[in-house]
Amino acid sequence: MKKYLFIINLLAIATQLAAQTDADAIMMAKNNFCGGFTYTNSNWKNHWEGTFKRDNLNLGTISTNSYNMMGNYGISGKLNVLFNVPYINTKASAGTLKGQKGLQDVSLWVKYMPLEKQIGNGTISVYALAGYSTPLSNYTPDFLPLSIGLRSKTTSLRAMVDYQLGSLFATVSSTYMIRQNVTLDRTSYYTTQLHNTNQVAMPNAILHQARVGYRSSGLIAELTITDMKTMGGFDITKNNMPFVSNTMNASTIGANVKYTMLEKLYGLSFIGNINYTVAGRNVGQATTAGLGAFYIIDFTTTKKSTSAVNSSTPTN
Repeated sequence: MKKYLFIINLLAIATQLAAQTDADAIMMAKNNFCGGFTYTNSNWKNHWEGTFKRDNLNLGTISTNSYNMMGNYGISGKLNVLFNVPYINTKASAGTLKGQKGLQDVSLWVKYMPLEKQIGNGTISVYALAGYSTPLSNYTPDFLPLSIGLRSKTTSLRAMVDYQLGSLFATVSSTYMIRQNVTLDRTSYYTTQLHNTNQVAMPNAILHQARVGYRSSGLIAELTITDMKTMGGFDITKNNMPFVSNTMNASTIGANVKYTMLEKLYGLSFIGNINYTVAGRNVGQATTAGLGAFYIIDFTTTKKSTSAVNSSTPTN
């Protein structure tokens, strides 16, 4: 249920197009910083309990709004550091459950391109990424489907390959996510058996994604297919609330567009995206749409300008 919405937020990283993210095959130039904000709305009415698809009149439509501050700095043309800070609020259109809001989990990524080689008329690039996310606030994960996240510290490892031929490209990637235990505000809980502890062992997850589309200096337009599976967990029991360590499988399709200003306001870009869940297990069938704006600052130019000013300033 709400767990899929958490996947959407986690993939501010995976299904959302922005300027030079951890999910795309674009690197920020040395001493350049790209920063900006995105807004994403995700909502669903139907969900899967295990493989059984149903709705829930006690919840109505679950909607999640995500406000993300994102940035990417180029240490070099082959090594980038990225971050994402999301503020989340949730709401149910029916029933008595109250939505939650607050800062979720900060994500940090290191993105490295060890290989870029000309093959025929195209270029193949290989990327290795490592990421880590940790909660920014003391929110509760034990209120699904309306909690804002799972509060599991997560280490992510990703391999990505991109091939570009002219303005056409294809990118494939696989990510393995290692999740730490989650601490609940109660001393026992039941999954498929009783656990007399407040510690929940979280299943790891693996995510595969493919992107194809058009890429130029001023425009990127792409289609995405994303498949995420947990390596364990259990199904939501009949007419029960979801739990943090449930199995969470979701397959989505999406479309992303990014437009960059090349003349006036050079470095300013706008993004838009939409995604839809086509299949799942213990997730909501969500429709997700987002908008954002980013701006690139070239600190190399700033440094050169400062040096020029200093060299022309008389000294005593």
